[in-house]
Amino acid sequence: MEFKDYYDVLGVEPSAGDAEIKTAYRRLARKYHPDVSKEADAEEKFKAVNEAYEALRDPQKRAAYDQLRAQGYRPGEEFRPPPNFGGGQGFDFDEIFGHTGGGSGGFSDFFESLFARQSQQGRARPGPIPRGDTRAKLAIPLETVYKGDQVRITVGGKQLNVKIPKGIRPGQVIRLSGQGEGGGNLMLEVEYKPHPQFEVDGANILYTLQVMPWQAALGTTLSVPTLGGSVEVKIPADSDAGKKLRLRGRGLPGKTPGDQIVELEIVAPQATTEAQRNAYREMAKAFAAGDE
Repeated sequence: MEFKDYYDVLGVEPSAGDAEIKTAYRRLARKYHPDVSKEADAEEKFKAVNEAYEALRDPQKRAAYDQLRAQGYRPGEEFRPPPNFGGGQGFDFDEIFGHTGGGSGGFSDFFESLFARQSQQGRARPGPIPRGDTRAKLAIPLETVYKGDQVRITVGGKQLNVKIPKGIRPGQVIRLSGQGEGGGNLMLEVEYKPHPQFEVDGANILYTLQVMPWQAALGTTLSVPTLGGSVEVKIPADSDAGKKLRLRGRGLPGKTPGDQIVELEIVAPQATTEAQRNAYREMAKAFAAGDE
């Protein structure tokens, strides 16, 4: 298989901070999201961006990857995980990556052979395994949290169907009786997978909507994605950048359902033709005259 340079995938330097990595991820995920992108290979690029962010967003994950990358591998080179990778470096791959085996996260062979493989090695221990609870992280897509569903995971070479309650929160634990090591229980601590469009604030969903200057100034109606499907949202005239619109009940479900908060981001399109540049000149003149 080929070595993947996750920094190169996101277009950032290895010295990039967490905020820069997150910004790059959101920009690329939005660009290549299959629902909006017209590029022929958008889905593959979208998966690659998600995988790169999964490897770099957590400090421990990133440290484990950087340890390998420092050995001089280049993108596209033939790669096999070193036999003792991660050994003696203080990395607990079960804790860091959870049970990712079998491609359940939709990741590449590179990611799976590196991290899931180490997770399996990290669990190896001599002699009989004592009965007790086995703990692991379970990353769930927001869409699954919103509607409730089953997810299929691979643990210790066996596949399990896990029922996800609607509106489950990060940190809550799903208990699978008798499915852990040595016949104990499997305790799955829930976390949310990063989403290319949404962020989570408690039960609320946060979304940034890009609008053109004339749309913000004159008002319009735009289609806005939500976890339950797209809805039409009225943008009031004279809206400023940073203005927030609240979509009641469009957040995560629960006893008191959350809302979706839509924050407006005003973006100016690049002028690529003379007609467009003239339009900007006329705009500049009109606003300059208004100041006189």
